[in-house]
Amino acid sequence: MTTWIKLCGLSTEADVQTAIECEVQAVGFVFARSVRQIDPARAAELASLVPATIATVAVMLRPTQADVDHVLAQFVPDYVQADWQALDECELDSSLKLAVYRQGDGTVLEQMPARFVFEGPQSGQGKTVDWQAARVLSKQRELVLAGGLSPENVQQAIEVLNPFGVDVSSGIEEKEGVKDHARMRDFVAKVRAAKT
Repeated sequence: MTTWIKLCGLSTEADVQTAIECEVQAVGFVFARSVRQIDPARAAELASLVPATIATVAVMLRPTQADVDHVLAQFVPDYVQADWQALDECELDSSLKLAVYRQGDGTVLEQMPARFVFEGPQSGQGKTVDWQAARVLSKQRELVLAGGLSPENVQQAIEVLNPFGVDVSSGIEEKEGVKDHARMRDFVAKVRAAKT
């Protein structure tokens, strides 16, 4: 099975073009407050370059309904990614929801949807999650592993966990918030070289 790959926090045409050339499955545009944050109009411009074969993801954190409505008024993504508690409270088509569950938040497996992102307590900090905890979940759900992934460790992560997908942001940057296109390509190559 091909590992689903999302490259997140893209902010320039060159970032998007590199992701397209890498033939990843998804690209993420960040609307949560961070160095990677862009506005919805800019996301719409960048998304217009993305072919239909690659999903676009609006990445939020704990948005209110007003936050979601503001983004969706200008940018129409394939998914809205946010903490599951916030998504539960938003009126949003369920097919758009890509929920984030965080290590140690007390959620039990039965509450988790068929596919979700598994991450540490904070996003975009480059800190890895407990791979063993993720491994248990990945046997029963389509788990997208996030948190602390990089070209240096993603191959090992896949071989340990065999997750449905991987999600990377800070691990493919030359400095905080600025993508390194060589690292983006290297990350994708390492994912595809992993033995599952």
